[in-house]
Amino acid sequence: QVQLVESGGGLVQAGGSLRLSCAASGSIFKINDMGWYRQAPGKQRELVARLTSRGTTNYADSVKGRFTISRDNAKNTVYLQLQMNSLKSEDTAVYYCNADITGSDYVSRNYWGQGTQVTVSS
Repeated sequence: QVQLVESGGGLVQAGGSLRLSCAASGSIFKINDMGWYRQAPGKQRELVARLTSRGTTNYADSVKGRFTISRDNAKNTVYLQLQMNSLKSEDTAVYYCNADITGSDYVSRNYWGQGTQVTVSS
């Protein structure tokens, strides 16, 4: 069983910062690509930032220069962070962690976290 658990969302004023974290744990052989997506009310889920297993990053144009994705490996857990600076009201959304993970059964699957709400007040 694999789990992705997000934390760090909340309410912040425009221009402020938040740091999201996603903890990946469970029966994991290898974590491949990981990323953050978001979904605002009435809109489709969209890519915010993605980090490949080789360290390549890509960002949505709307967050370039403001958001930074990074990954930390602990003993039994991998943490994916999203540092969000200069937040704007249009960044308000539910943010989801996503990962391509090869399990201990050597089968690769795609996983989603439960989401964390980010609200930016103007």
